[in-house]
Amino acid sequence: MNVTLLVPTLNEIDGMKTIMPKIKPEWCDQILIVDGQSTDGTVEYAREQGYDVVIQKKKGMRHAYMEALPHVKGDVILTFSPDGNSIPELIPDCINKLKEGYDMVIVSRYAKGAKSYDDDAVTSFGNWLFTTTINLLHGGHYTDAMVIYRAYPKSLVCELDLDKDSSYEFEEKLFGTNISWEPLLSVRCAKRKLKCADIPGDEPAREGGERKLQVMRWGAAYMWQVIREVFVWQ
Repeated sequence: MNVTLLVPTLNEIDGMKTIMPKIKPEWCDQILIVDGQSTDGTVEYAREQGYDVVIQKKKGMRHAYMEALPHVKGDVILTFSPDGNSIPELIPDCINKLKEGYDMVIVSRYAKGAKSYDDDAVTSFGNWLFTTTINLLHGGHYTDAMVIYRAYPKSLVCELDLDKDSSYEFEEKLFGTNISWEPLLSVRCAKRKLKCADIPGDEPAREGGERKLQVMRWGAAYMWQVIREVFVWQ
């Protein structure tokens, strides 16, 4: 199992300097940084550390993933946030759990024994609402259907049509935003009845930088997408 640690960045120099040195080289086969045109030295720092770097051209997390995909060398993708929200020491646990035969492993902020220290009342309720809705409508058993910190085979991207604009463009045009593929990945894994597991992992407060959430637009787009999936894509 070859693992690519896929790290999206946008002006995350503080987190990069604090978090990335904690990642041991033997934990993964490739560290791939996909950067949304940072201006704070993030790219320069990443290159100094010898990481593979892709500079994305289109805005948004989904486009970051899609532009990084041709550069992913591993047959497993582990998406990781370098802003402090993802605990590096849980990378081996996540990979080992995947090796047990799971199709996707999520490092859950809401599993028993874990806690988010970065949540506020709005994001906490939103994550609960989306996870509960996905479980009820699509037969999932998630405790955290939205989080970025997760591992899955690269082949799932194509198998679940995550690489197709048609999976997102209606919601993006309707609400004037760009969304990511984690919620849809959770939905379609549940619909396919793939074997998924959560492992508990705290979400510490972020290290520097700014939160880039578009709460209202993303929330509306994701909820529309989750409900629409009841009627489309089998």
